[in-house]
Amino acid sequence: MRPLLLLAPLGWLLLAEAKGDAKPEDNLLVLTVATKETEGFRRFKRSGQFFNYKIQALGLGEDWNGEKGASSGGGLKVRLLKKALEKHADKENLVILFTDSYDVVFASGPRELLKKFRQARSQVVFSAEELIYPDRRLEAKYPAVSDGKRFLGSGGFIGYAPSLSKLVAEWDGQDGDSDQLFYTKIFLDPEKRERINITLDHRCRIFQNLDGALDEVVLKFEMGHVRARNLAYDTLPVLIHGNGPTKLQLNYLGNYIPRFWTFETGCAVCDEGLRSLRGIGDEALPTVLVGVFIEQPTPFLSLFFQRLLRLHYPRKQMRLFIHNHEQHHKAQVEQFLAEHGSEYQSVKLVGPEVRVANADARNVGADLCRQDRGCTYYFSVDADVALTEPKTLRLLIEQNKNVIAPLMTRHGRLWSNFWGALSADGYYARSEDYVDIVQGRRVGVWNVPYISNIYLIKGSALRAELLQTDLFHHSKLDPDMAFCANIRQQDVFMYLTNRHTFGHLLSLDSYQTSHLHNDLWEVFSNPEDWKEKYIHENYTKALAGKLVEMPCPDVYWFPIFTETACDELVEEMEHYGQWSLGDNKDNRIQGGYENVPTIDIHMNQISFEREWHKFLVEYIAPMTEKLYPGYYTRAQFDLAFVVRYKPDEQPSLMPHHDASTFTINIALNRVGVDYERLAHNEAQWSAISRGPAHPALTGARRNYSPHDAAGVLLLTSLAWDAPAVSEPAEPPLGALSRQTP
Repeated sequence: MRPLLLLAPLGWLLLAEAKGDAKPEDNLLVLTVATKETEGFRRFKRSGQFFNYKIQALGLGEDWNGEKGASSGGGLKVRLLKKALEKHADKENLVILFTDSYDVVFASGPRELLKKFRQARSQVVFSAEELIYPDRRLEAKYPAVSDGKRFLGSGGFIGYAPSLSKLVAEWDGQDGDSDQLFYTKIFLDPEKRERINITLDHRCRIFQNLDGALDEVVLKFEMGHVRARNLAYDTLPVLIHGNGPTKLQLNYLGNYIPRFWTFETGCAVCDEGLRSLRGIGDEALPTVLVGVFIEQPTPFLSLFFQRLLRLHYPRKQMRLFIHNHEQHHKAQVEQFLAEHGSEYQSVKLVGPEVRVANADARNVGADLCRQDRGCTYYFSVDADVALTEPKTLRLLIEQNKNVIAPLMTRHGRLWSNFWGALSADGYYARSEDYVDIVQGRRVGVWNVPYISNIYLIKGSALRAELLQTDLFHHSKLDPDMAFCANIRQQDVFMYLTNRHTFGHLLSLDSYQTSHLHNDLWEVFSNPEDWKEKYIHENYTKALAGKLVEMPCPDVYWFPIFTETACDELVEEMEHYGQWSLGDNKDNRIQGGYENVPTIDIHMNQISFEREWHKFLVEYIAPMTEKLYPGYYTRAQFDLAFVVRYKPDEQPSLMPHHDASTFTINIALNRVGVDYERLAHNEAQWSAISRGPAHPALTGARRNYSPHDAAGVLLLTSLAWDAPAVSEPAEPPLGALSRQTP
């Protein structure tokens, strides 16, 4: 029977522990004052519910007479607390936690809170601060403290109900008076302090006020849990209070605490409160006003509009507002609207001739949605956003936030459309998690102080919290910073999601408008967009060994350029217009003599040599290494040019050998339509291939509308690097060094 005697007490212990889990909720009541349900208040409630706190909010619907962040107005909190305590004054075992809510989160549960409160051996415990507030003249009256924070903070205190009733019994002030000053004077009165038995949480065991203590507080991740740790006292506070100017730091901590994001679980709350669009017919989807802003010369605007058209959202549920500040883009915008404007519910264009400033135009866009009750969402997109995920708009709507932005970064850089923190003067500062969020090591939905370039705003927020019509002016700040400052001022959270790959930001730093087709020069600054616009969709398949033809030994055909690339190269050359005369004298080359002349324009004449070399390195060199194993190239070349053939000008070119190791030829218009291909029979190839020769790669393109039925060919002669293996220095016999159209 002895084992049974041992097991019975153990069972009782387990039962007692289980009952103990419920007891803190029975003996603890959390009171707070919230005059309206802000996002900060909802965050507070969510963190409390996570730990099963019993919370009662006082004052909902009442007017707050004080200024935000000021000491005035706190008298309302004392009045409401005094009234609420009337029915609890005789409950000696009831512990009441009174705390702010808009800028507070719980980091642990009732059991730890009560344990630490009882260890304090006082009837009332106030939070403590590093800085005295609101009257510095009272500093000398504070009791000396050998270890810990010295000054009282009124944003959080805990005590037995009868003692708290005594604490507020003398209140007869106005709602606009300072609650902190009221409690401070009671604490500094030795007789009252002793009678009520008040102490301060000097070492931040229960309360962590962030003002004056930002350097002390770090996140502590441990086995699926996350806490705020005070490094100065090695404590784990139960409540975190972003008092004073530390609201943004609390937002950062609130992304993680309590267990909202951990390394083990990832984001635990990202799917809370979603607004599902699944199964909703097109005509029932919410109406979205899309604001497009072209504020400076921007590359790949044609791609921007194509991506806008690819959004998985019915255009009849979208209204369009476009502000184009740039005369340079006027024709592109008007062409897009002429072709697709009628597909949208409505269109409003403000062009460069109107001369509307950036901030004013953005206010117009937001106001169009604000004034229209039928506008459910306002989707603002700058032209430098490459929106590659067609489901972006749906995904943002489903997150169901007042303001949310998708993560966008610049290619190969840490530059993005959000800031994780702000400096003391309100500009960029790097948060601890910024790099991890940008690089996708931490994935979730993040409360951040700054977003730009692309974001979604609820129309209901524009008509309520963000009712002010001038969102994009604030002091002397730029429109993007002014927008964020105004939103923060209204206690509206801005969220950033990196749960999906939405796209990226274009680099505008080196964009020039001196050419006809300026995007051609963007291969360095915006390589992803350059590839999408100019490299054939089947190039990757060709690189994998598919779609490659070999019409004769060591000559290969494969897709390389898009129709747009061919069109723009031809048009760029025609726009430049300085074609050579096609005779042997040619001052553009070393020695001034061309043995086999053509009518052409060299790449260096249009300042395109550097960009062309980049193209060869990125797209041609990998193909040569695939097709000619053992031979490698750095794509160095002496000549790269576009040659033009016309029946009445230069209809053909005699067979010859280039002074190069291999040649890349790209036909820029259509075989069989714009020019005739040389017949490929064995006799002709044999005649052409006699003697030392070299291989040729021919890039193919399709369906090009010609210029005056002329054959246009792009040629580049290149050299191998030293072979990587022991092989003949001269590669196998090839066919053509130049292909006759």
